[in-house]
Amino acid sequence: MQDFNHQQLDDLIHSRIRLAIMSVLVTLDEAEFNFLKEKVQTTDGNLSIHLSKLEEAGYVAVTKQFVGKKPVSSYKLTRKGRKAFETYVDRLEAMIKRP
Repeated sequence: MQDFNHQQLDDLIHSRIRLAIMSVLVTLDEAEFNFLKEKVQTTDGNLSIHLSKLEEAGYVAVTKQFVGKKPVSSYKLTRKGRKAFETYVDRLEAMIKRP
């Protein structure tokens, strides 16, 4: 159990909602806010707060535009976000790997 060090996990990603957001975005080029809300199964406010934290960390980029008169926000992982997620998964796998 030499590789078991939970402190190596990225606390920003380790949150249940943020982990779900990152897990969805890693499989897509980008996703609209409502799509993420449906996949993550959370409220507008909760999703918005978690997306803001990921954006502030540079893990997620947002594009805001109007479709007709309706505002639409789309999110995608940045290069930094993708690398952070890959590192998170690698470290988690190292923790649970059996000798």
